[in-house]
Amino acid sequence: MQAQGITAEDARKTGTTTLAMVCKDCVVVAAESKVTMGYLVSSKEFPKIYQIDDKMVMTVSGGVGDAQSVVRILRAEINIYKLTRNAELTVKGVSTLLANIQQNSRFYPYMLMPIIAGVDRTGMHVFSVDPAGGIGEDAYTSTGSGSPFAYGVLEDGFRKDMTREEGIDLATRAVRAARERDIASGGKNIDIAVIDKNGTEFLRK
Repeated sequence: MQAQGITAEDARKTGTTTLAMVCKDCVVVAAESKVTMGYLVSSKEFPKIYQIDDKMVMTVSGGVGDAQSVVRILRAEINIYKLTRNAELTVKGVSTLLANIQQNSRFYPYMLMPIIAGVDRTGMHVFSVDPAGGIGEDAYTSTGSGSPFAYGVLEDGFRKDMTREEGIDLATRAVRAARERDIASGGKNIDIAVIDKNGTEFLRK
């Protein structure tokens, strides 16, 4: 993840590892905390998991400014929807909104590869959204330059009936594997969010 504006070419080189997975009774989300500015490590403790609703989070990989701008937009849109409709947006609804934002900015794109994860009245969900506005739902997903290494751990260890503790352990191992092998992933912390029907809890490893 980079701390300043980046070009399309730079976006392909942006470093981050974020992931999310659906477990038996919750959704587990994890990310490392390193931010780079060229060859400079500008932060070792940068949060890459943002709470956008009571039971919904967004992970970010890409430009810091773009990520924070989109988080502000989504939070505002979610609150406006609640006030005007007296209802809550679903995880799919927020993901579709984000996909539309990404697609509409394709000629001056947000350099961002987010994950939207959470729990709503329809169940537990994990969506990834690409910079062109493509959207997909999966039982687990990972983004960023460290994602190939994280996927290796996830594909070996993921089960649909995992408990909260098993999900946290698998997410931690996947991010650690990425930090070991991906030069652009690292930092001091592994940040984790656990989302269930009662709300969102943040942990730090």
